[in-house]
Amino acid sequence: MRDFQFKKNRLLCEGVDLEKIARKEGTPVFVYSRKSLLGRFNEIKDAFKEIDPLVCYSMKANSNLSICRLLVKAGAGLDIVSGGELFRAKKIRVSLNKIVYASVGKTDDEIRDALGSGILFFNVESVAELKRINIIAKSLNRKQKVAIRINPDVDAKTHHYITTATKQNKFGIDIKTTNNIFLSYAKKLKNVDICAIHMHIGSQIETVNPFVQAVKKSVALIDDLNSKGACITHLNIGGGLGIIYKDEKPQTAGQYAKAILPILKNKGLKLILEPGRFIAGNSGVLLTKIIYVKDTHVKRFYIIDAAMNDLLRPSFYKAYHEIIPVKKTKGGKKKSADIVGAVCESGDFLAKQRLLPDNLKQNDILAVMSTGAYGFSMSSNYNSRKRAAEVLVNGKKYQLIRIRESYGDLIRNEIVANV
Repeated sequence: MRDFQFKKNRLLCEGVDLEKIARKEGTPVFVYSRKSLLGRFNEIKDAFKEIDPLVCYSMKANSNLSICRLLVKAGAGLDIVSGGELFRAKKIRVSLNKIVYASVGKTDDEIRDALGSGILFFNVESVAELKRINIIAKSLNRKQKVAIRINPDVDAKTHHYITTATKQNKFGIDIKTTNNIFLSYAKKLKNVDICAIHMHIGSQIETVNPFVQAVKKSVALIDDLNSKGACITHLNIGGGLGIIYKDEKPQTAGQYAKAILPILKNKGLKLILEPGRFIAGNSGVLLTKIIYVKDTHVKRFYIIDAAMNDLLRPSFYKAYHEIIPVKKTKGGKKKSADIVGAVCESGDFLAKQRLLPDNLKQNDILAVMSTGAYGFSMSSNYNSRKRAAEVLVNGKKYQLIRIRESYGDLIRNEIVANV
C-alpha cells in the first residue's frame, strides 16, 4: 500500500494524518487514496496499451460515486451487475456505450432500462436470458449487442466462494451450448447481435496460469466459431487479479499482460477488461476506534466500533486484513489479541490472534488495511447499525464523499402498520 505510509511514527494517507481524519470525521470511516486509485487504473491500462483495451472498472468492488467518477474521468468504462449500479453510472454521466452489464439474474425492468440507456454489451449467462433480451429489445424496436459468458471449466485456485468458472458454478454457459447459440440462435434472434465472448474465472487470483488457460480456450472457441460463419469482434476477459493482503505475491499488471498479449496477437479482437479489487483494494483503509480492552483468563479482546456489518470479509471468507495502530510507540511488548465488534454474533471479528502492542488503550485508532474493495460495498445495517462515512484523500487535503448514516436513515423507508 504505497500511498499509506508512516511518517514520524504517524500513519498517513498520501499527505494526510489518518488519526486527524478519525478524530474529526468519527469512526468507523473508510479512507481512500486518489493517487492509488488512479495509479492502479493506469497500471493495467498501460500494461495492455499496445492493443488499446476498454478497461471497465467493476463497480461492485466499490461503487461510491466519487470513486467511479474519478476513474471514468481517467478513461474507464464500467462493469455493472444491477439496475442500481446502472442508476449510479448515469448519475456520474459515464459514456453509456462504455458499460458492460453482467449478472445471472437480470430482471425485465433491469433489461428494459439498460436497453433504453444504450449500454455497450449485456454479458449473457443463459439461453433463457438471451431469449428474454431479444423479446424486450424487439418490443423497444432495438438491436442490442450481447456477449456470451462462457464457463471454460478452469479452476482459479482461489476461495471457493469467489471462483466462478468451474462446472459447479452458477455462472456462464458451457462450450457446447455456446456453439449452439452462435450457430443456431444467432440466426433466429433478430434483435440481438451476438458478437462477443465474455469470461470471468474468479477473484483474488494470484497466478497467471488460470487466466492463460481460460483465454486460450476462449480464443480457440472464437477462431472455430468465426470459421463457421460467426462474427465475433470482442473478447472480454473479466477481472480477478489478486492483490497483497498479507504475504501474497500476486502477478503484476505487466506480468499479466506479458502472458496474455501473445495469445491475442493478430486476432483482431477488441479487448475488454473488468478490474475491480486490483484498482480499489489497496487504495483504502478502514479506521476504527478501540472502545474497550477486555482481558479474560485465556485471551485479550480489543472491542472496536467497527464490526462485521462494516467489513464482512473476515467473517464471510475468513479473509486476512492487516490491522495496525495509526501511531507507532517506542518499545513495549506485543500481545496476542482478537479484534472484535459489538454485533451479537460470535462470527463478528475483524481479526483473531494478532500480535499488537500491549499498551493499546481505549480510544486509540486502528487502521484495517486493504479495505478499498468489498469493504463498504458489502456493508449492512445488521443490528440496526449505521453504515460508515467515506473520505477521499488528494495530496494534503481530503473530502468527505459519504456522510455517516443517521438513525433516521435506518427507518426512512419503513411504515408502522395499523394492526
